[in-house]
Order: sequence, then C-alpha cells, then structure tokens
Amino acid sequence: MFGSLKWIIAITITTSLVKANYSPPERLTGMNPCISKQTCHECIQTPHCAWCAAPKFSEKRCFLPNINTKIFATCPAEYTWNPDNVFSMIRHRNLTKDEAHRMTFAYSQAEDYPVDLYYLMDLSKSMEDDKKKLSDLGQLLVESMSKITSNFRLGFGSFVDKVVMPYVSTMPKSPCDGCAAPYGYKNIMTLSQDTSHFASLVRNASVSGNLDAPEGGFDAIMQAIVCRRQIGWREKARRLLVFSTDAGFHYAGDGKLGGIVKPNDGECHLDITGLYTHSSLQDYPSISQINLKVKQNAINIIWAVTEEQINVYKRLTKHVEGSFAGKLSDDSSNVVELIREQYDAISSSVEMKDTASSAVKVKYFSKCLGTGPLIETSKCDGLKVGTKVEFTAEIEVTSCPENRSEWKQKFDIYPVGINETLTVNLEMLCDCECEREGAMYEPKSPECNGVGTLKCGRGTCACGQCECEERENPEEIISGHFCECDNFSCDRDQGSLCSNHGTCECGQCVCNAGWTGPSCNCRSSNETCIAPGTTNGVLYCVCGECICHEEGNTRYSGKHCNKCPTCPSRCEELKNCVLCQMYGTGNFTDKDECAKNCKTFVPEPVDTVIPDVDKDEVPCFGIDEDDCKYNFVYYYNETNCLNVRAQKERECPPQVYMLGIVLGVIAAIVLIGLALLLLWKLLTTIHDRREFARFEKERMMAKWDTGENPIYKQATSTFKNPTYAGK
Repeated sequence: MFGSLKWIIAITITTSLVKANYSPPERLTGMNPCISKQTCHECIQTPHCAWCAAPKFSEKRCFLPNINTKIFATCPAEYTWNPDNVFSMIRHRNLTKDEAHRMTFAYSQAEDYPVDLYYLMDLSKSMEDDKKKLSDLGQLLVESMSKITSNFRLGFGSFVDKVVMPYVSTMPKSPCDGCAAPYGYKNIMTLSQDTSHFASLVRNASVSGNLDAPEGGFDAIMQAIVCRRQIGWREKARRLLVFSTDAGFHYAGDGKLGGIVKPNDGECHLDITGLYTHSSLQDYPSISQINLKVKQNAINIIWAVTEEQINVYKRLTKHVEGSFAGKLSDDSSNVVELIREQYDAISSSVEMKDTASSAVKVKYFSKCLGTGPLIETSKCDGLKVGTKVEFTAEIEVTSCPENRSEWKQKFDIYPVGINETLTVNLEMLCDCECEREGAMYEPKSPECNGVGTLKCGRGTCACGQCECEERENPEEIISGHFCECDNFSCDRDQGSLCSNHGTCECGQCVCNAGWTGPSCNCRSSNETCIAPGTTNGVLYCVCGECICHEEGNTRYSGKHCNKCPTCPSRCEELKNCVLCQMYGTGNFTDKDECAKNCKTFVPEPVDTVIPDVDKDEVPCFGIDEDDCKYNFVYYYNETNCLNVRAQKERECPPQVYMLGIVLGVIAAIVLIGLALLLLWKLLTTIHDRREFARFEKERMMAKWDTGENPIYKQATSTFKNPTYAGK
C-alpha cells in the first residue's frame, strides 16, 4: 500500500551554455550583447548569439540572427555556428544556456509496497519503563503495520553511549541497580518477518547507565543506516528508522571531551554479535553526515521523543532530509499510534529532490491533486494508493565549469525516502568545434602569413602584430606591443583600484599629487601627523599616520601621539579658571579676579562631558571645596587655540541639615531614656504586686497553735489513789 515511483520518461540532454556575466546591453551597442564577443565560445555562451566562421568575412562575427538578418544571410550556412534551442526526448539536441527546458514525469503510490521498520531505542536507565511498554505493545505494532502492507519486516537495536569518561562510568560493570555494562550500539534483531520474536527480544534487553545527559544516538543511527547487510535493509522497500529517546544527542566534536579526536568515517563497524566496535575509537558523526547517509540510503527517520526534547528534534528535522518528529509519552504507551501517524504522514506525501551540481539549477512544478495551473513546488500532500501526480522539472544550466571533464554530468531526480531515481545525462557544449583541431582550424595559416592560427574564421595574429583581447567591460583595456599591459590589474585598497587616488598604467599605479605607495593609499605629506598642540611623542609619519614611540616608561598614543597617560596634564592648571567661570567657586571667586586671570579661554557649557577621541580631548575631573564633582575636557583646535568644554552643573552630594540631625539624636536619646524608665517602673510594679499577693496568700493560709515547755514543772502536783472510793 506504499508508493512506488513510476517514471514516465528517461532522457539524455546535450546543452550548450553561457559563461554568463556579460555586460548589460545598454553599456555595449543598443540592445545587442553579441558584438563585444571576440571568440566563438564566448559568442555561443551568450543567449541568442550566433558565430560566423567564414575565413573572409568583413562583418561582425558574433551577431543576433533575429536582428542582424543581413549578417545572417551573408554568412554561408556551413560556417554559421548557431546551436538550435531544441529539447527532445531520448535524442541528443543542443540547448542554449539560461533558457529553461522542461521534462515531465509522474509518481504514484503502489499497493502493498514493502516496509522495513527498524526500532532504535535508548536503553539508558531512564527508559526502563518505555522498554517494558514497547515489549507489551510489540504485537499491537505488528498488527497495525500489517494493515498497511502484508510485506512487513521488523528489527530492533539499542544504544547507550561511548564507554569512555565522561560519558559513562568505566569503573563499575553495573552502573545502576539491575543494569548491564554500558555499550555504544548493539544490533539486537535484524530486520525479519518473524515479528513474534520482537517482543521477547525487547523484554530481555538489559538497560544500562551513563553519566551525562546527551546520549550516543548518532553513533547508533550511522551504523543502523550504513550497515545495510547486517541490518537487513531491502533494496525495494520503504525504510523506516524509529529513534526513541528521552534525551538529547552528542554530535561531531563532543568526542574530544573523552580524548577521541578521529573523525567519524561513516563506515560500518559491527562485529558478528552486532556490537559497534569503533565506539571509543572515533568521534560522533555530524548532523550533515547523518543527512548525507539518509539521502544516499533513502531512509525515513521518525524521532519518537518525550515532550522535554520535542523542540530540539523538530529543529533537527530541518537538517535531516525526510525525517519527522513525534511526541512520545513518558512510558511510550502511545508508540504504536505515533508510528502509524508518522507513517501515514510520510506515505501520503512526496517530495522531489535532485543531486544536480551548482552549475545546474532544477525547479519543480506540479498541480498536485488540483486541476489548476502548474505552481512551483517540489512536494505534494494528501496522496492515496493509486493516485498519480505529475511533476514538471525545469532544468537550466547556469555556468560552464572550468574543468572540461565536468562538461558531461549525470544527476538523479528522486523522491525523498524512496530508493528510486530518474537519471539525467547532461552534456554541456561550452566551446565551438572550429576552436578544436580539425575543421576550420589551421595552424600557421597562409591567411596569417604563416605566423598565426586560423580558427573559426579569424586568426590569432595579424601581420606580425598582436591584437589584444577586448574585455567585456569596455573600460578595461589591454595594451602594449605584446599585449603585456592593462589598466585593471593594479593594486587595490579596500576594493578600489589604486585607492581611487591614481590611474592604472601597465599594471602599476600612477598616483595623483599628494599620494604615494603601491596602491596610492599613502599621503606624501605629514600634515595629518601635525597635532594642534604638542607632538612630542611622534617618531615619524607613515602614510599620514603618526607612529608613536616610547621614552623610558613614558608611552605616547592617540591620533597625534599627544596622549600620555603617565605625563602631567593641564587639568590642575585650568581647574581654577573653569571653577570660577562656570560655578563661581575656586581660588578666583571674585569676578574681577577671575576675569583677570582667565583670559585664554571661555569654557563651553555642555550637559554631559564625553571626551571626543578624534579631537584628542583630555578629560579632567575633581572635587571642589563644596565636595562637588566637576568635569571638563580640553583640546587644541586647528589654529592651536585652547578649547575647554565643561559640564553645566556640578555633581554635588545632597545637603545635610546638621541641626535637625543633632536635635533628632538628642530627642531620640531622651525618648529612649524615658521609655526605658517607664519600662523599668512597669516591671518593678508588676514584680512588687506579685510578691505582695504571694505574702497575703501565705499569711491567710497560716494556722497557729499553743505549745508548752517540756521541762517546765508546775508547783502543785496532784496524785489520786485508785483504791480510794472518792473520799
């Protein structure tokens, strides 16, 4: 049920083309760009131009046949070189460059087209629940894909990262509980129609652990693509690679962190057990390497990633041809639905690409499923099984390669993700037959007095005198007895010939007055080195620029070498005049005294003082008696006059009301003292009341009784006789 490309045509194109970049016709003669062309190959490489190769011909040899009808009629047909602008199927025809030629082909989806699906999974510890869910859904995945095609094969591989610090810990064999030893990439199940084996292999695959967040998925993708025999990719099948992870990816250059500097070679390095053997020997592949291998092997990658990584992989799809990104749930429970949705999106669209070189431009046009006019597009969506879509390729040759062997080229037009191509053989006709030895090519021709070669009807030398080549730009002239001089090959400065300060004569600049140097970019005078003020720091003047020197620990700098950070400035000298003139402060507070002592300059008031480097302004600042900061700069103008610019307002700290502060402090001390006394009185009162209450309570609870002295004897003692009857 998947699409197969059904090519309508196969063609071979022979094209003559133009070197382009001719001067606009209005700069030549009217609207005729042909008359400036001096050779046959230059002529036929100009659109619509023809060349007359007749030996004796007095008219312009390069002409426009549809305009210069007289020349066209005068030149014999056998000597007229005018490649026909004809495009024909199968047969060879000559085509002129810069004229687009179209060919039509069609694409349709084939029913029950084979599908190879290879599931490449990140088996780091964080993906353990995803692995379990995939094993549970394995049979459901097979059933879902079987509804699309009966010719379905499934494979499985896993990856962790390079077994090198700092990617994984190289010490423990089990980096986490229930984990196996880390590894780079392992092909666990080759593509097979025995899909029932898939779930058990996924279930038995062991997870491992790594240290850093990104994974080594690019290593695994590269091996899964290029190891076609080991993975089992079929020649005629839709190839899907599902890449499942919850993390980012390492790419080219990251291997240097682990001391791996050898670039990835893009070759297969799997041993007989399916283990990647060069994981720690070469760097990760780059994104462009992955994209190249994807195109070469017609692979569609589905990035099945978690929500945290979806934006990263969506950006990656822009750089990997035929790839799509889908959001995977945290436990991969939606993996079957995701694969089916992405597969439907892939199979219901077709995008045309080509491998044409930079000398050939190919545009694509199609109506897709509509009935309107052709529109420029290389992609059509919404296709179904049996739907045929026609494309028109517009082929245009834009330039002639310098290497003659590249005049014959072959390029492919192909649909993204399908291993089918339309091959175009292209032959560029970039010169004339009469310029090659053979017909109309006569060395030491009598027409040239035996000292020149007659080709294409004209000689390379006439009467022993060189005829210098004419340039396309009429302002560029080649001259000299041996054509050894020109007016365009002199030295340039910033792209300007002779710096626009001279003329180019025989390859050397002849400078205007006041300029010297190979490209006339140096002033001959030292006027620009003379500063308005002192120039003690100038050692010598080169090309109008001061070259400063050092004197001991003193260093000069600036445009005129008059800047010396370690030298004393005039700031202190000018300070009092600036203060009195601007702010009425300083040593000259009296106006008369200020006017008497400050006659050399009047400061220019400005809002903010910013030194002008071009004027070599010297910045000055300080603190006056009012604790205010003042700023000014001084410099010398062209007439050696002192100029001063000063800030209008001083930067003063806010005024402090001392009496208020003192009274406030005293009041605060008094209030705090009163508060402390009141607090003490309150505490003592509370304490006394508590003690008195306790005393009253104890007094009320006290019980008093009488007591007698035990050694006290009363004076009278009474004794009774028990036998006495009361008498």
